[in-house]
Amino acid sequence: MLASFVRFFLDRKLVTFLITLLLIGWGLSVAPFRWDLPLLPSDPIPVDAIPDIGENQQIVYTEWMGRSPEDVEAQISYPLSSSRLRLPAVKAIRSTSIFEHLCHF
Repeated sequence: MLASFVRFFLDRKLVTFLITLLLIGWGLSVAPFRWDLPLLPSDPIPVDAIPDIGENQQIVYTEWMGRSPEDVEAQISYPLSSSRLRLPAVKAIRSTSIFEHLCHF
């Protein structure tokens, strides 16, 4: 089966050449670039067709001197997280409140 398929294209070099030119021309006309080719119509695939799979996230750092992580959680992190959950299209919220000791030299 495959041998007869290969033999067909080896025996008919003109058909092989024309099919190759047709495939190259079709590839150039649908390439996702704006090439100015005078003989070929340009119908590029829109780049927007490629989905954005990156994670959309926001990171918020807050500092409240002299307060414990529990105070920051109760007074800042929890109210902020709760209000963000009410926004449309929000699927998940994660928050963490930790004690961070900063050393300044």
